[in-house]
Amino acid sequence: MNIQNVNTEQLILQLSNARLPTDAISAIATLSARETTETKAISALIQAFSHHHLSVGKAAVEALVKLAPASVEPLIFAFRNSSDQGVQAYIIQALALIGDKRAVDLLAEVVGTEVANHCQGNVRRIAARGLGKIGRTTEQPEVIRYAVEKLTWALLTPEDWGLRYAAAVALQEIATPAAHAALQASLNQEADKVVRSRITMAATKNLPD
Repeated sequence: MNIQNVNTEQLILQLSNARLPTDAISAIATLSARETTETKAISALIQAFSHHHLSVGKAAVEALVKLAPASVEPLIFAFRNSSDQGVQAYIIQALALIGDKRAVDLLAEVVGTEVANHCQGNVRRIAARGLGKIGRTTEQPEVIRYAVEKLTWALLTPEDWGLRYAAAVALQEIATPAAHAALQASLNQEADKVVRSRITMAATKNLPD
């Protein structure tokens, strides 16, 4: 069967029933190429996060990023209604790459989440980078202020050096006077050499006008 000739329903069925990663990725690539923003197609792509092969989840993330902004609300809804940490990690990855301001509350929530393992810690770092992208791209001052406040907390408070590193990169990306002030303040207390070096670079290169 030539997959290019099948309709959306057939692609969703192929994706849902795919046992081989190649079959799933083929359906995902076609849905993405067609820029299909139907709710049922986006839902099927989100469900693909549960596939056993990592390459399928990665392909679904790329497709959902391409289908933004239509995919943003379904991703947020799916996160709120899933208890699968693997699925939630893919959702945060997609939302961080999209950088839509509607995800700012969820990403800030994830940054502040208590973590029990390395994977959850990595998700917090990805969420921090997402806040950086939102803060850089939105024109709403209250959203920027909220993102900077959360990233400042992430830079000054957690024991996770990786999260502090990600927060420094994100604040550099936002590059407002408040973001710069947070970077300067953190230099007085940061003990980790790697993080301190990154903060120094961020504070030096992105001085606000």
